[in-house]
Amino acid sequence: MDEAPIGRLLALMARLRDPERGCAWDAAQTYETIVPYTIEEAYEVADAVERGDRADLRDELGDLLLQVVFQARIAEEEGAFHFDDVAEAICAKLIRRHPHVFDTSGAFLSPEQRPTDPAAIKAAWETIKARERAEKAAAGKETGKAEAAGPLAGVSRALPALARADRISKRAAGVGFDWPDAAQVLAKVREETDEVEESLGKGEPEAVFEEIGDLLFSVANLARHAGVDPEEALRRGTAKFERRFTAMAARLASEGHALEDTALPAMEAAWQAVKRDEKK
Repeated sequence: MDEAPIGRLLALMARLRDPERGCAWDAAQTYETIVPYTIEEAYEVADAVERGDRADLRDELGDLLLQVVFQARIAEEEGAFHFDDVAEAICAKLIRRHPHVFDTSGAFLSPEQRPTDPAAIKAAWETIKARERAEKAAAGKETGKAEAAGPLAGVSRALPALARADRISKRAAGVGFDWPDAAQVLAKVREETDEVEESLGKGEPEAVFEEIGDLLFSVANLARHAGVDPEEALRRGTAKFERRFTAMAARLASEGHALEDTALPAMEAAWQAVKRDEKK
């Protein structure tokens, strides 16, 4: 019988990491040097989903899986853990966080035993995660690896800034520190915009820096209240700008104008024409 694909992938990674028979580049990598590729591949997955390209999604998911296998192989070589330990840990976590689906042994609950209220399920999920964070903090104190405790502890600092702002604000909202509705968040956004304008008028670079940070955090809160993923919204907004800017440049080029030699009013006219064309 042919070897299962995951087993083959693990064997290939082990061979690539072999210092004598493998690839010198792969063998030289560390946890730290691989992290940027892991982050990049996660974004490539998001891009494939956004474009609706299923063939590309398959390939990008493979690239992301490779990153997991790569990191796990490095850990195995130093005796920390194996790939199977990674899979077992996530299986245990899924069972633990879904008491409405599994019993403590991992067996499926019967239909009459399973709650169906989405709000109750979400609340239970958050309670379980909070308990896990507390247990992790307690274990950290015992091993001397304690992190800052509290409701905001454990939000990865490796997340993109906008995504982390969203995660932090959700945590704060989870304990009741939140605006009651989106209208009040929008008012806060306007307030922060005014403060940016004031700092710009005073010519205070450090204050401008800080106020723009406050503005962006308020926008992340507004997105949350509106039910919008701010990272995805920004990604789409950037893609829209990219599409329109490219079309504007092409339009000007078709008229014999080089972008760098075109005055701003002409660029703006071409930009508005591109926007009108999109609406046809």
